[in-house]
Amino acid sequence: MRAWSVGFVVLLITEYLQVTYLYEAFATTERLEPFGGRLLLVHLPNAVCIALAAWAAGRVHREPFRHSPVRHALAVFTIPVFAQVITVVLHWDRASAEGLLMSCAVMVVGAFTGYVADRLQEGER
Repeated sequence: MRAWSVGFVVLLITEYLQVTYLYEAFATTERLEPFGGRLLLVHLPNAVCIALAAWAAGRVHREPFRHSPVRHALAVFTIPVFAQVITVVLHWDRASAEGLLMSCAVMVVGAFTGYVADRLQEGER
């Protein structure tokens, strides 16, 4: 539960910072029109937020459970998957196929990146 709580708090804080400081400052209709603009201003920052949440959840996952691959994966991946499900449910009626596919890809890339960063840091101990 501690890993999920930390992952959730990190995701909320990073998403808030992204929306408040990045999205509101730089996202205009003209910049979000091309795919590259959406990728740079929406999808990549979301992947960073998810990666940080997954990494933080992995870092606080306690011994001896962190040495169980299944339990550790569950601790790391639960919040990104939960956030993805909530996003899809909330935006289902107005989401495009590209938006849904990119959202899923962002979740997978971000969660995997956070997991790998956690495992690499674990290997340094």
